[in-house]
Amino acid sequence: MKIILKENIHGLGYKDDVVEVKDGYGRNYLIPQGKAVIANASSLKQLQEVQRQRAHKLAELKAAAEATAASLADVELTIGAKASATGTIFGSVNNIQIAEALEKLGHEIDRKAIELKEAVKELGKYTAKINLHKEVSVEIPFEVVAE
Repeated sequence: MKIILKENIHGLGYKDDVVEVKDGYGRNYLIPQGKAVIANASSLKQLQEVQRQRAHKLAELKAAAEATAASLADVELTIGAKASATGTIFGSVNNIQIAEALEKLGHEIDRKAIELKEAVKELGKYTAKINLHKEVSVEIPFEVVAE
């Protein structure tokens, strides 16, 4: 079954993408939840018109995301955390702390755009991926040090 997504769905696609899903997933979950519509001739034509009207605005958003990515390219963060003598952190470092550290440097990034590959529970060096746009992302190295 082909559907048009009305919002970003992790692992499936982005808003206004036409994707192929199993019939039950589309009919029983995506369409009733308002997350998608069936991709028939009229809805595809409507989607093309909306995309044509939005093309200029999307180009501006992508350019702004690329400029932000360029400014973040040489940023290295140091995040302090309480740790034991063996180097294990009490708790963990998450995307909220990374967003706050970036904000202190003057970069305002939404915490939902920051992805960590693994849970940060020990002192050391890690990388965080920041998704600024569906086509633009940047990896930021950060180090967790004991306070």
